Amino acid sequence: MTVTEPVSYEDALASYDPVMGLEVHVELGTKTKMFCGCSTELGAEPNSQTCPTCLGMPGSLPVVNAVAVESAVKIGLALHCDIAEWCRFARKNYFYPDMPKNFQTSQYDEPIAFNGYLDVQLEDGEVFRVEIERAHMEEDTGKSTHVGGATGRIHGASHSLLDYNRAGIPLIEIVTKPIEGAGARAPEVAKAYVAELRELIRALGVSEARMEMGQMRCDVNLSLRPNGTEKFGTRSETKNVNSLRSVERAARFEIQRHAAVLSSGGTIVQETRHFHEDDGSTTSGRIKEEAEDYRYFPEPDLVPVAPSREWVEELRATLPELPRLRRNRLREEWGVSEHDMQSILNAGAVDLIVATIEAGAPADQARKWWMGELARSANESGKALDELAITPAQVARVTALVKEGSLNDKLARQVIEGVLAGEGDPDTVVDKRGLKVVSDEGALGAAVDEAIAANAAIADKIRGGKVAAAGALVGAVMKTTRGQADAARVKELILQKLGVTEG
Repeated sequence: MTVTEPVSYEDALASYDPVMGLEVHVELGTKTKMFCGCSTELGAEPNSQTCPTCLGMPGSLPVVNAVAVESAVKIGLALHCDIAEWCRFARKNYFYPDMPKNFQTSQYDEPIAFNGYLDVQLEDGEVFRVEIERAHMEEDTGKSTHVGGATGRIHGASHSLLDYNRAGIPLIEIVTKPIEGAGARAPEVAKAYVAELRELIRALGVSEARMEMGQMRCDVNLSLRPNGTEKFGTRSETKNVNSLRSVERAARFEIQRHAAVLSSGGTIVQETRHFHEDDGSTTSGRIKEEAEDYRYFPEPDLVPVAPSREWVEELRATLPELPRLRRNRLREEWGVSEHDMQSILNAGAVDLIVATIEAGAPADQARKWWMGELARSANESGKALDELAITPAQVARVTALVKEGSLNDKLARQVIEGVLAGEGDPDTVVDKRGLKVVSDEGALGAAVDEAIAANAAIADKIRGGKVAAAGALVGAVMKTTRGQADAARVKELILQKLGVTEG
């Protein structure tokens, strides 16, 4: 097969208009699987969380997980979808080793939620509306591990291992309508949409939506059409993209690849493709099936799902504030710019800062510590902020100790370091390390006298009106007290003893 080198992004957009469709699969955080009572807990021994139903044994019968249905309705409502009054499951027939039943129980032409939208905010503040085609319930497949090859894929592997613990875990698949009109910003829109959807899913409490753990993954469908035309081009589908950055990169690469093929007179093949994290490229997977290839038919072993209107409205009343609206409200309350709020969001710090403020910290101090010292620590350790061994309440306690004068910023950083190291809560670390600010006026006065005596020339400058020179004496006192003095109070004492008034 001839490989066509991608054209530049600018050249691609000069001739073609991208159209996208995004399919996001979300693993629901239920305790049991979609159609049986097997546990969904992560980390169990392979194939230890299976039963005749999720393995598709003859005579076994499925039962719908009520919590999964409730989660699906909540997701649909949060996406401004219509909720079906009556819907049913269907069998999607195909053979693949990680599908033990040889069919997937899904929904085809009768999804539980349909015809919605999600407004997403781009980094410059522009709001782009993504129309939602449907959100439907289905079950996940098992996990294949291909052994012996260089890439971890089936090609070149000597053998494959199958773990069916994941087979049957509840999924919601959220499918957009064709996304048009984004132009050169299409990859940015794709990333922003998946990011906003992830925040929404987390806010609803129906899934942790951790992309790095496969709890949320995106299929990026993309096609190009010549500028000024209406007919869609042939699409490719890049499967199972598992990070926000990769969603953007996959869309961008496919725009460049499609443009290169079309500009050289070639034809786009409708196929699935694999995304490669190392260089941001995609490679061919398999020819993409059409709906009729799956031979859908209604699932005969499951009764239809018919959510009552009363129940749907009860669930609507429980929905939290939408993440974008909440961020805008918090941004105004905190007095930060769009850019700063985006940085807080990108760092995963919004909820941590909110919890720290609720624990008693001023908003500016909560932001300062999470986006400063703690963000640095997370970056160095390769962890997410919420994985650090410190709680919002502990950060709030550190800010309280600073406010009451027991700590200065330098000492506070040492306290946080101690908490992260597992030495205890902030007060315990302060006691163990002896980190309290020196507040004994007698001891502080003696340190100031010592600094003045040792730096007579500087003291004379200060007496002569050069108040800025007091910084050198403050530094000397701070060194003597191992940084445990209040610098502002030290300066006051220095000027007082030298008979100088600041200002």
